[in-house]
Amino acid sequence: MNDLSGFTTEQSQKIQKNRERVIDSIGKNMDLYGITLSIGHLYGYMYFNNGPVTLDELSKTMGMSKTSMSTGVRTLMDLKMIDKVWGKGTRKDLYEVEPDWYQNFSDFFSIKWRKAVEGNMNALNKSLVELRHMKKEYEESPELLAVLDADEAKIAHAMDYYKWLLRLIEAMETGKIFELIPKEPREPASDEAGRPEREVKE
Repeated sequence: MNDLSGFTTEQSQKIQKNRERVIDSIGKNMDLYGITLSIGHLYGYMYFNNGPVTLDELSKTMGMSKTSMSTGVRTLMDLKMIDKVWGKGTRKDLYEVEPDWYQNFSDFFSIKWRKAVEGNMNALNKSLVELRHMKKEYEESPELLAVLDADEAKIAHAMDYYKWLLRLIEAMETGKIFELIPKEPREPASDEAGRPEREVKE
């Protein structure tokens, strides 16, 4: 996607091969979390693009139909992994990747987990209400009450887990997670000999 025309064919091929390896790893990683491989590759291509890109440009680069591309872009936008941006002199929609992988991770799991947790907690609450009605209805049956008590205890244990998971989600949403597990410090870039970039400049 980036213009490599200023380099030799060999240099361009090496750069592209290197990027393809990273893009493929991004796709495989996202596939583990329920995002299709093609959408993971889409994010990878956008990650290496220097600036916003249109659907037409993405479709041409990846060889995908505009319909498939539009679906992928919409998925990435829903996950807050890319943004629609304004571009001077063009009427076409432009999209730009969110390059902060820490934020991507937080947003992805917060969105996915919160929806799942809230749905599961609603189901458990419904079961708890029914159990408590049954306990009143069959309070004269010790055997049945023992079974209902055991079930209620198991559901209560599951509810405790989901409450903890909500606190974890909130820690991601507020950024507190990075106080508990700090981000990795960025190391200075190095040249081919492995020397820090600041030494090369001196």
